[in-house]
Amino acid sequence: MSETPPSATPPPGEEQIIGIGAAPADITLDLGELHPSAHGAMRVRCSFVEAGTDDGDTVRVAAAEPMPGLLHRGTEKLLEVRDYRAGLMLANRHDWLSAVTSEVTMALAVEELLGLTPPPRATWLRTLLCEMNRVMAGLMHLAGAATLPGRGVSAAEVPGMAAREAWQRALERISGGRIHAMITRIGGLANDAPGGWLDDVRAAVAATREQLPALTELAVTAVSGDHVAALSHDDAVAYSVSGPVARASGLDIDLRRDSPSLAYPELADVLRIALRADGDAAARYEVLAEQVGYDLDVIEACIDRMPHGDVNVQLPKVVRAPEGSAYAWLEAATGINGVLVVSTGETTPWRVRLRTASYANVQAMSAALPGTALADLPAAIGSFLFIVGDLDH
Repeated sequence: MSETPPSATPPPGEEQIIGIGAAPADITLDLGELHPSAHGAMRVRCSFVEAGTDDGDTVRVAAAEPMPGLLHRGTEKLLEVRDYRAGLMLANRHDWLSAVTSEVTMALAVEELLGLTPPPRATWLRTLLCEMNRVMAGLMHLAGAATLPGRGVSAAEVPGMAAREAWQRALERISGGRIHAMITRIGGLANDAPGGWLDDVRAAVAATREQLPALTELAVTAVSGDHVAALSHDDAVAYSVSGPVARASGLDIDLRRDSPSLAYPELADVLRIALRADGDAAARYEVLAEQVGYDLDVIEACIDRMPHGDVNVQLPKVVRAPEGSAYAWLEAATGINGVLVVSTGETTPWRVRLRTASYANVQAMSAALPGTALADLPAAIGSFLFIVGDLDH
């Protein structure tokens, strides 16, 4: 493979590697200061061809192969050597933008094994926290698009970050953590919400409603083009994508409606699902932004319908799940987050398997990237809404 300088255009037909993060590569794409992919390394092996267009010859992707694994930390095996309580503290670390959703999913699977039902208030608070996490993650992905180098604004100028900070403060106030909340416990939550906390959440909702339109316009404008990295409905099905990536291609799936758990059965009247048919980068961000707006209604409904009562179930000193298996899944900001737990009757699970949204979304690049202009690759790759830890779980 030739040593092509990062700023040079690869020769037509030459196979190159596109790297994100610190991994060595012939071409390194900068997705900006705020895009979530900056936390880790991911490669896409591409070949390029020179294609004629109305504006002249343009170098475009001929084939693309995602190459995950550069940040693999063995999360599943680490979960298998921790008892069920300690496992929840680790479960939230593969998708760090949807950490609450990840730990709640793990708790639901373990509670199914134990035959345990958390108190109603714990269930509603969990639902509210998951929805908050969805909005926080959505704002960050939108900000990543809005600050694409050469296309968007600087990180200091991007709207929506003040709203995200309001969500971060609310999360920190109830859990003590801004990123890894670690508030979920088997049977409920570690603690109830402090006094006045629901008012903090309402303030974050108001800030988001105010700042979301400007952020959406910047994000969609930065990735708009000639159907950049369009993913067809059939390919969305074939690659099992989910979340905004799926719904932007017309694949109408959302677990909160289609397989509801937590308090979602009682929120069906306020739940709306964003959908598009174009399947390109702009459509993915349009769906994401519209979904954030819809989810604010769900959050307000959670506040209005929040019951009183306990938030946890008293457990024995040693938690030992009976022999069997359980699977739980929830709709995270980027798609379906699933956890399979298999028990042989010990204090630690025999097997833990994660189904992550990022892995399926990234694999779909193989179908969507061919035909994409080299100049559009940062916008195209970022629009698949992945977290590298969630990819290499």
